[in-house]
Amino acid sequence: MYFSDETQKASRKLTEQWQANVQNTLKTNTDWKNRFSTVSDLDIKRLYTPEDLQNTDFARDIGAPGEFPYLRGNQVTGYRGQPWTFRMFSGMGSAEDTNARWHLLLREGQTGLSTAFDFPTLMGYDSDSPKALGEVGKCGVAIDTLEDFLALIDDIPLDRVTTSMTINPPATVLWAMYCAAAEIKGVPLNQIGGTIQNDMLKEFIAQKTFMCPPEPSVRLISDTVEFGAKYVPRWNPISISGYHIREAGATAVQELAFTLRDGIEYVEDILRRKKMSVDDFAPRLSFFFNAHIDLFEEICKLRAARRIWAKVMRDRFGAKNPRSLWMRFHVQTAGCSLTAQQPYNNVVRTTIEALAAVLGGTQSLHTNSLDEVLCLPSEHAVEIALRTQQILAEETGVVNTIDPLAGSYFVESLTNEMEAKAWEYIEKIDAMGGMVAAIERGYPQMEIADAAYTFQRQIEAKEKIMVGVNKYATEAQHPVPLVEIDEKVGEEQIRRLKDLRRRRDSRAVSQSLADLRAACKNGANVMPHCITAVKNLATEQEICDVYREVYGEYRDPGLY
Repeated sequence: MYFSDETQKASRKLTEQWQANVQNTLKTNTDWKNRFSTVSDLDIKRLYTPEDLQNTDFARDIGAPGEFPYLRGNQVTGYRGQPWTFRMFSGMGSAEDTNARWHLLLREGQTGLSTAFDFPTLMGYDSDSPKALGEVGKCGVAIDTLEDFLALIDDIPLDRVTTSMTINPPATVLWAMYCAAAEIKGVPLNQIGGTIQNDMLKEFIAQKTFMCPPEPSVRLISDTVEFGAKYVPRWNPISISGYHIREAGATAVQELAFTLRDGIEYVEDILRRKKMSVDDFAPRLSFFFNAHIDLFEEICKLRAARRIWAKVMRDRFGAKNPRSLWMRFHVQTAGCSLTAQQPYNNVVRTTIEALAAVLGGTQSLHTNSLDEVLCLPSEHAVEIALRTQQILAEETGVVNTIDPLAGSYFVESLTNEMEAKAWEYIEKIDAMGGMVAAIERGYPQMEIADAAYTFQRQIEAKEKIMVGVNKYATEAQHPVPLVEIDEKVGEEQIRRLKDLRRRRDSRAVSQSLADLRAACKNGANVMPHCITAVKNLATEQEICDVYREVYGEYRDPGLY
């Protein structure tokens, strides 16, 4: 037991006395709210005591950092050995524009790169596609070819800086560009490090950037995992993402459960398709979570995530390598918590969310800028967001000790509750036949829709408060400078693309695309063929069109 019988007995006696005092107080001084709950609507008790942890065993359930069940973190020295990576999400306009922002952030103390692509790139279309009209470079960087990519990474030391790329349907193409660019710059593939998001299941569940149906989409992900394990050992070939699930309206428990069940689905697919043991690839799996505004709920979610994943990898998949049991994750503060009203309040929200991520033990962190609800981040706003992380790391003392909230009656109880509720979801999806089957039935999509509807009703009824939106709203304006991408960026991007098509070797492009098409049809790994194609200056859309041709295009059944 976590506490002795004597401690439990004393706790009960003190709690009974306290409860009597509470009842007397409430006769003349009532609570200011009828109900206290988390952002995700989990009930919160007035007081937590040893009684709430009577079934918790310290050695079994909490343990030490760097030891199973990894609740307290993967590293035995925590942040004393190394702070988390400051990895600000950046992408705007042209490759040259984004490269300039990267260099600015690196000069200001950022320690890792993170790439935001524009919508055409995210969807696998070139900048001159009719479907790209009006969107080129607007919400991220436009990348059509290897030449664009080389401009993007100009003067970036690829063997010393890790790069994350938030790309999903065309992940094989953008990773192929990164690999090809490294080779052109003389950096061996075994020396580059970074992450591609490459998580299509959460696209079907939440974010809705589609290309091919679920089954071939997962197959392409398995190809990247296999290729990475063999040739790019420092790369994370997937970042299993709960962030967008939460942004779509999921509760913290749903984010936790659906993300981890997606991870299970990917592991099962790799084991089924590839001649690999789980320990061959599991150490390079990574995760991506949302840090919302409820401080303690978010801390508990991240702690529970590590414990669940360690149990899954050991007990479900029989992993033997301790690193296979580690859940390594990046966190981004919650975009959906930012408000256009009183936007400077967003600095406070982001700070609290970043604190939750750090107290939850993140390995990497992006802090949103105050203006992101309105536009791409300005240099001033992004500097404040980066400084937020640096102040946390260097001034607040949060790096001094590991998992400082461990042992809190409230924190351990809420961690246990969130884990238990997540397991219920995981077991329900198992019973449906797995996550792909659940998605085809619309199960996670409906659960998230119901949660989003419930939260919106609570906001409208003022059961949940958003300062400046449904309480303390004012007529006063708080303008912030807006970053806008000039239309000339798109025009120049299209001009360069057309010029490239005229001067490249069309026969080499056609042959490499034919080889890729054959690999898709016969089940060979597509990555070597993608790398060859991008080196021959095939465009992103030309490669993605091969996928669409062979595998078909997916349409969300909820929209048709």
